[in-house]
Amino acid sequence: MNIQIFGTNKCFDTKKAMRYFKERNIKYQFIDMKEKGMSKGEYTSVKQAVGGIEKMLDENCKDKDTLALIKYIADEDKDEKILENQKVLKTPIVRNGKQATIGFVPELWKDWK
Repeated sequence: MNIQIFGTNKCFDTKKAMRYFKERNIKYQFIDMKEKGMSKGEYTSVKQAVGGIEKMLDENCKDKDTLALIKYIADEDKDEKILENQKVLKTPIVRNGKQATIGFVPELWKDWK
């Protein structure tokens, strides 16, 4: 397994996800989205795995203006705007190759090989 956890140090679900993998002795790579964020390829892979942008957006994010803009701009411009403003994404985003989840979902992680 090649686990990547995208999140922030202040996010409780991100901390729970890291604890989940640590307790099972599964190595993971933590990417602090405040410092680095996702590459375009990582973002596209996650978007395909979870079933679209709508499932990735955090309705409760602090940046309501950007969130509203993303919802109403043309579809072809949404990805670029999200990559510029990754604070609008729910965390943690957990990747394992082509598989990905949004949020704390250990019931799905336990089946990952």
